[in-house]
This record gives sequence, C-alpha cells and structure tokens, in this order.
Amino acid sequence: MSLRKPPPPRMLLNNVSCMRNAQQILRNVNVSVHDGGALMLTGANGSGKTTFLRMLAGYSRPSAGEVLWNGHDITQSGVFEQYRLQLNWLSLKNAIKEKYTVLDNVQLFEILEGKYGKSEGALQLMGLGRLMNEKARMLSMGQRKRLQLARLIAIDRPIWLLDEPSVALDAEGVKLLEYIIAEHRKNGGIVFVATHLPIEIEDAMYLRLEDAGYAVRAWVLELLFHSEIEGRHKCWGFCPLCTMLYGRCYLESTILPASSTTEGFT
Repeated sequence: MSLRKPPPPRMLLNNVSCMRNAQQILRNVNVSVHDGGALMLTGANGSGKTTFLRMLAGYSRPSAGEVLWNGHDITQSGVFEQYRLQLNWLSLKNAIKEKYTVLDNVQLFEILEGKYGKSEGALQLMGLGRLMNEKARMLSMGQRKRLQLARLIAIDRPIWLLDEPSVALDAEGVKLLEYIIAEHRKNGGIVFVATHLPIEIEDAMYLRLEDAGYAVRAWVLELLFHSEIEGRHKCWGFCPLCTMLYGRCYLESTILPASSTTEGFT
C-alpha cells in the first residue's frame, strides 16, 4: 500500500529576506502555509508588519528569496495577475465612500467582483444590519472597521491579508473578527494577520518582528501552538500565552533557526 503524499503548501516563503528604508526587517525566513492555515505577525509599531504584508501582496519584492503561490513566484509576469485575484486586503485605509450608504459600500465591491447576494448577510453578521441604509459618514470608527470586515465576507477571496484588523473594535467586535477568521479557515481559506493587539486564532503560526532599528530577531516555526503535556507548558516561540503566564516568552529574545527544537524549554 502506497502512502499518500501530503499536499504541497499553498503559500511558501523560501529563504525570504526583506528590507525597509535600507534596513533589514526579515532575514532568511522560511514559512509554509497550507489551505486553512494562519500566520500571525506580531511586533511593535514600525517593526515592519505592514511591509511584510505588502510583500505578500506582491506590491514589493523581497530583497532575497522568493514568495511562492501554488509553486510559482508571485512576482513573475502572468502569475501576479492570477495571484492578486486570490487576495482580500484589509488595511488601515478603509476606502469607505462617505456619501454612499453602508449597504452600497459593500455592494459596490461585490459588483466589481462579479458576485451578488452576500452583502446584506455580511452586514447582519457584523452587527450593521440596522444601519444598512444610513450614510457611511455616520459610522463610528468601530463600525467602519466592521464595514471593512463585512466586505471581506461578501467578496470571499481565499487569501486574507489583515493589517491591524482589531484596531477600533470593541470586545464584541473582536469576537466577531475571530469568528469570521475561524469560519474562513474552515472553508480552506488562508489568513495572514499583522497585529500588536491580542487576537485568538486557533493553531496559528507566529512570526515575531522586532524594531528594524535593532538587531533583526525573526524566527520561523512550523508548529507554533501550545500543548499541556504531563502538566508542562511547551513553547514553540513568541506567544501571548507565555507573556500572560510568565510575563514574557522564554524564547522572546532568541533567534531560532528553522531546525531548532524545544528541548530544555518547558
């Protein structure tokens, strides 16, 4: 009986380095993300999280290495045109049309996408159902972020690039964000999240970026979740859980090569 080979990763960062303002923010990063996967980018303001997302979106090239989608370099002519149709980008620039209604602001993106019928349900899910016919200029900052998230649901592309998606959201809004991310992943979607705020994403991989003005501390971990085994907490890298339990992560100031193990860290 022959063993079935595991599917290749949908996204692969192959020995990637990245520069910003002539400073290196990533060095020799290797990450593979399969359908249903999630990668959390954490770090202080200015550490390069948005730059990393822009590189994933194909807006900038890595200074070394390659970003592969379905085995193809996303910067290649012909590949990028197909790849960008897979992306949903949520940034701090909300692109909301103030004079349009809340519903119009979602339906406009649906029309451009050639998809119809999900706008109202998406707005209802994000708690904006009663505001659908109001002008967008009346929305609070938190409601505007919910509107952006409703667009993600309505357009429904497979790869989400989320830049600080929880900013301006209240506790209920953060729970909704976590829910739609989980549902997207259940359907095979991929999520890249850049954040300096806590967001619960089950079994997510974590990549910590330090301030670009200091020594680069970036590490790649194929398995970055936590398990309680025989009463011991095992850590595979930077994590909010370690910070909560112990005040800091055991490995927070350590550069871990891809081949590193967790022996000695409990």
